[in-house]
Amino acid sequence: MNATTKMEPPISACAFAELAAENQHQADAFIATQANASPYLHSGWRKAVEQAYGHAAGCLVARDTRQPEQPIRGILPYIHFKRPLASCRLISQPFCDFSGPLAVSTELEQALVQQLHHRQPEAIEIRYGNTANPELASQKVRMVTPLPESADILLASYKPKLRSQIKKAEKNGLTAEVRTDRDAVRLFYQVYSTNMKRLGSPPHSLAWFDAILQHYPAGQAVIGLVWFEQQVVGAGLVLLQGEQAVIPWASTLADYNQLAPNMLLYWTLQAHLADHGVRFFDMGRSTPEEGTYRFKKQWGAEPVPLDWQLLKPQQSGITHLLSADDAGPSRLRSLAEKAWQQLPLPLANGLGARIRRYIAL
Repeated sequence: MNATTKMEPPISACAFAELAAENQHQADAFIATQANASPYLHSGWRKAVEQAYGHAAGCLVARDTRQPEQPIRGILPYIHFKRPLASCRLISQPFCDFSGPLAVSTELEQALVQQLHHRQPEAIEIRYGNTANPELASQKVRMVTPLPESADILLASYKPKLRSQIKKAEKNGLTAEVRTDRDAVRLFYQVYSTNMKRLGSPPHSLAWFDAILQHYPAGQAVIGLVWFEQQVVGAGLVLLQGEQAVIPWASTLADYNQLAPNMLLYWTLQAHLADHGVRFFDMGRSTPEEGTYRFKKQWGAEPVPLDWQLLKPQQSGITHLLSADDAGPSRLRSLAEKAWQQLPLPLANGLGARIRRYIAL
């Protein structure tokens, strides 16, 4: 849940309305006052969705009518997500793990969801990033690790085995840096798209990542790069919002994995975050006890259950989406992945840019 302000308005004192496109900075200003705000809530995310993929964005806000300036006390950003031959669905931010309502009270968060449900004819998907429902604990989780006040304190907190793995990567001749320029986006994309092809999955477009760096404020979208000689062999993109940070994408080149580029990448990024005031680092979505879960666990990350809820028009019931997604890969999916792996990289990237806009994960 979110930090509360000193004056929480009752629901009856709030007016709900769509936020005009030219006033998105007002929502960003509200986000900056909330300690637990997800970086995905920043207007830069939905601006990137509109620019790169053409999905229309909206943002429902709640204002306190008791005050003359009617300040924002809650927001619920969303995207009109349209797919061919399918009905439109409103998603509280696609392409990310969690981005539900943000308000000064739990009651106001719930009111924002209900207001959107009543106002819109489409199904609504709300991606909650923190749930107390014990039935969802064995499903998808996000792995969150606390960060101390500095990189030095962080390094000292690691177990000897973890520190030795970081040192091993450096002894192997790897170096790392954190950048925010457009050339860094292209270097990141070379690693990311190559790895996605190896996994048999359509990649996001380069234009998508360009748009993210364009629309997030300076320093709130950073890219970590790991080098071996003149080759970038690992890369990750991190978004920051106050004391929170998330890493939506990180990849390494399989041919260089024996050099441990992933260890140096995650250390470099976490050291940067700790020194820049971030206290909670979300390492992304995982399935409990699988490989990525164990990798993140060694950095001190703890699981926080995710809950993606679907509200259908004219219905009061809720469908929990992630619990239905854990049935395991189908034979058709396996065949599709193998076929994708055989594509030339330029063709895979070109097709992926067209396909990925319709995949909300």
